[in-house]
Amino acid sequence: MKKIISLTVVLLMFISCEIKPAEVHYGSDKCDHCGMTIVDKQHASQLVTNKGKPYKYDAIECMIVAKNDKFSETEMAFELIADFDNPGTLTDANTATYLISENIKSPMGANLSGFKEKETAIKTMNEFGGKIYTWAEIQENLKNMTH
Repeated sequence: MKKIISLTVVLLMFISCEIKPAEVHYGSDKCDHCGMTIVDKQHASQLVTNKGKPYKYDAIECMIVAKNDKFSETEMAFELIADFDNPGTLTDANTATYLISENIKSPMGANLSGFKEKETAIKTMNEFGGKIYTWAEIQENLKNMTH
Protein backbone atom coordinates (compact mmCIF):
# COMPACT_ATOMS: atom_id res chain seq x y z
CA MET A 1 0.00 0.00 0.00
CA LYS A 2 2.87 2.36 0.83
CA LYS A 3 4.39 1.78 -2.63
CA ILE A 4 1.07 2.56 -4.35
CA ILE A 5 0.74 5.84 -2.45
CA SER A 6 4.35 6.78 -3.27
CA LEU A 7 3.84 5.94 -6.94
CA THR A 8 0.63 8.00 -7.03
CA VAL A 9 2.40 11.01 -5.51
CA VAL A 10 5.23 10.76 -8.05
CA LEU A 11 2.78 10.46 -10.95
CA LEU A 12 0.82 13.49 -9.75
CA MET A 13 4.04 15.49 -9.55
CA PHE A 14 4.85 14.66 -13.18
CA ILE A 15 1.33 15.50 -14.35
CA SER A 16 1.26 18.84 -12.54
CA CYS A 17 4.69 19.81 -13.92
CA GLU A 18 3.71 19.48 -17.56
CA ILE A 19 4.88 22.54 -19.46
CA LYS A 20 2.17 23.72 -21.84
CA PRO A 21 0.44 26.88 -23.00
CA ALA A 22 -2.31 28.28 -20.80
CA GLU A 23 -5.83 28.86 -22.02
CA VAL A 24 -6.46 32.50 -22.92
CA HIS A 25 -9.63 33.82 -21.29
CA TYR A 26 -10.66 36.50 -23.77
CA GLY A 27 -12.37 39.44 -22.13
CA SER A 28 -10.85 38.83 -18.69
CA ASP A 29 -7.11 38.01 -19.00
CA LYS A 30 -4.79 41.01 -18.95
CA CYS A 31 -1.77 41.53 -21.19
CA ASP A 32 1.39 40.80 -19.21
CA HIS A 33 3.14 43.69 -20.98
CA CYS A 34 0.72 46.61 -21.30
CA GLY A 35 -2.09 45.57 -18.95
CA MET A 36 -4.89 45.83 -21.52
CA THR A 37 -7.64 43.20 -21.43
CA ILE A 38 -7.06 40.54 -24.07
CA VAL A 39 -10.11 40.57 -26.35
CA ASP A 40 -8.83 40.22 -29.91
CA LYS A 41 -8.66 36.52 -30.87
CA GLN A 42 -6.79 37.34 -34.09
CA HIS A 43 -3.84 39.11 -32.47
CA ALA A 44 -3.24 37.54 -29.03
CA SER A 45 0.03 35.81 -28.23
CA GLN A 46 1.73 33.87 -25.45
CA LEU A 47 5.18 33.02 -24.15
CA VAL A 48 5.72 30.00 -21.89
CA THR A 49 9.02 29.68 -20.07
CA ASN A 50 10.96 26.45 -19.67
CA LYS A 51 9.69 26.41 -16.08
CA GLY A 52 6.09 26.43 -17.35
CA LYS A 53 5.18 30.05 -16.50
CA PRO A 54 2.80 31.46 -19.16
CA TYR A 55 2.76 35.12 -20.16
CA LYS A 56 -0.24 36.27 -22.20
CA TYR A 57 -0.33 39.27 -24.52
CA ASP A 58 -3.05 41.23 -26.29
CA ALA A 59 -0.90 41.72 -29.40
CA ILE A 60 2.08 40.09 -31.07
CA GLU A 61 3.99 43.36 -30.77
CA CYS A 62 3.49 43.31 -26.97
CA MET A 63 4.96 39.80 -26.85
CA ILE A 64 7.97 40.78 -28.96
CA VAL A 65 8.72 43.91 -26.89
CA ALA A 66 8.32 41.97 -23.61
CA LYS A 67 10.48 39.13 -24.90
CA ASN A 68 13.25 41.52 -25.91
CA ASP A 69 13.05 43.37 -22.58
CA LYS A 70 12.68 40.50 -20.11
CA PHE A 71 13.69 37.13 -21.50
CA SER A 72 16.50 35.28 -23.18
CA GLU A 73 15.86 32.99 -26.14
CA THR A 74 16.79 29.94 -24.07
CA GLU A 75 14.10 30.63 -21.45
CA MET A 76 11.18 29.86 -23.77
CA ALA A 77 9.45 26.52 -24.10
CA PHE A 78 6.74 28.05 -26.33
CA GLU A 79 6.41 31.23 -28.39
CA LEU A 80 2.86 31.33 -29.72
CA ILE A 81 0.82 33.78 -31.77
CA ALA A 82 -2.82 33.82 -32.82
CA ASP A 83 -3.41 32.51 -36.32
CA PHE A 84 -5.20 35.47 -37.92
CA ASP A 85 -7.13 33.14 -40.23
CA ASN A 86 -8.30 30.92 -37.31
CA PRO A 87 -9.19 33.33 -34.46
CA GLY A 88 -8.51 31.94 -30.99
CA THR A 89 -6.07 29.31 -32.29
CA LEU A 90 -2.43 29.74 -31.24
CA THR A 91 0.39 28.61 -33.50
CA ASP A 92 4.18 28.45 -33.27
CA ALA A 93 5.61 31.97 -33.64
CA ASN A 94 8.88 30.59 -35.04
CA THR A 95 7.28 29.01 -38.09
CA ALA A 96 4.49 31.54 -38.64
CA THR A 97 4.45 34.24 -41.31
CA TYR A 98 3.75 37.86 -40.41
CA LEU A 99 1.99 40.68 -42.20
CA ILE A 100 2.11 44.37 -41.44
CA SER A 101 -0.79 46.06 -43.21
CA GLU A 102 -2.21 49.50 -42.49
CA ASN A 103 -5.59 48.06 -43.47
CA ILE A 104 -5.62 45.45 -40.66
CA LYS A 105 -5.46 47.10 -37.25
CA SER A 106 -3.88 45.31 -34.29
CA PRO A 107 -4.54 46.21 -30.64
CA MET A 108 -1.32 48.17 -30.05
CA GLY A 109 -1.12 49.91 -33.42
CA ALA A 110 1.68 48.04 -35.18
CA ASN A 111 -0.86 46.64 -37.68
CA LEU A 112 0.83 43.28 -37.20
CA SER A 113 -0.93 39.96 -37.83
CA GLY A 114 0.43 36.41 -37.81
CA PHE A 115 -0.49 33.42 -39.95
CA LYS A 116 0.18 29.72 -39.55
CA GLU A 117 0.29 29.27 -43.34
CA LYS A 118 2.48 31.47 -45.54
CA GLU A 119 0.04 31.07 -48.44
CA THR A 120 -2.76 32.56 -46.32
CA ALA A 121 -0.54 35.49 -45.35
CA ILE A 122 0.25 36.17 -49.01
CA LYS A 123 -3.43 35.94 -49.96
CA THR A 124 -4.31 38.39 -47.16
CA MET A 125 -1.50 40.73 -48.25
CA ASN A 126 -2.81 40.64 -51.83
CA GLU A 127 -6.26 41.62 -50.52
CA PHE A 128 -5.28 44.25 -47.92
CA GLY A 129 -1.77 45.35 -48.93
CA GLY A 130 1.27 45.40 -46.68
CA LYS A 131 4.53 43.53 -46.30
CA ILE A 132 5.36 39.93 -45.32
CA TYR A 133 7.95 39.04 -42.65
CA THR A 134 9.47 35.93 -41.07
CA TRP A 135 9.75 35.57 -37.26
CA ALA A 136 13.38 36.74 -37.31
CA GLU A 137 12.55 39.69 -39.58
CA ILE A 138 9.54 40.88 -37.54
CA GLN A 139 11.52 40.72 -34.30
CA GLU A 140 14.30 42.80 -35.87
CA ASN A 141 11.74 45.20 -37.35
CA LEU A 142 10.16 45.80 -33.92
CA LYS A 143 13.40 45.70 -31.90
CA ASN A 144 13.29 49.39 -31.02
CA MET A 145 9.54 49.58 -30.53
CA THR A 146 8.40 50.56 -27.04
CA HIS A 147 4.93 50.91 -25.54
